[in-house]
Amino acid sequence: MEMSKHSCFVFLFCGIFLPGILGFPQTNNSIDCDSLLPNYEAEPQTSAPPYIIAVSFDNFDPDNEVQVTLEALGDAGFRGFNLQAREIDGDVPVGTFKITDPNTKGLECHNMTNSAVSHANSDVKQKVTTTWIAPKDVRELQFIATVVQDLENFWVGIQSKTLTPTHSESVNATGKSKRKVCFSVFE
Repeated sequence: MEMSKHSCFVFLFCGIFLPGILGFPQTNNSIDCDSLLPNYEAEPQTSAPPYIIAVSFDNFDPDNEVQVTLEALGDAGFRGFNLQAREIDGDVPVGTFKITDPNTKGLECHNMTNSAVSHANSDVKQKVTTTWIAPKDVRELQFIATVVQDLENFWVGIQSKTLTPTHSESVNATGKSKRKVCFSVFE
């Protein structure tokens, strides 16, 4: 009888406390779609993140596919992440992701399937790559991510370089188009 009490305690301890002690929770490890904050108590790091977001193109057209890579610098590694495309100064994801990496899964944010991409497991990763599909009618944007190294160390708001729609029309402070108009007269 004494042995079964100890076995029960060990089983409960291992199932409830050990996953958190080892560095990353097995359950409730989501990252909020809006705030990009992980669902636990620690505060985000304020130091420069040891991660980068690289993109395959600077410009895009609707329906273009852009390869997006989230990568650790050096041997930092990461266990969790949430990656989205957002218009500059926007607060909701734009476009959709095509899930191609087995370490990733699509998320539904704002009722849009695969509008964000996240970790599919808590294995340590050095790099994940996914494909983003550009929507119609979108302005300049950046990819933005939260990256979780462990329960104590995570970075929020890591940004890629700015991507610009190929056929965008820039506007100056007067609201007038800066696009030059050329006329050609055929005789």
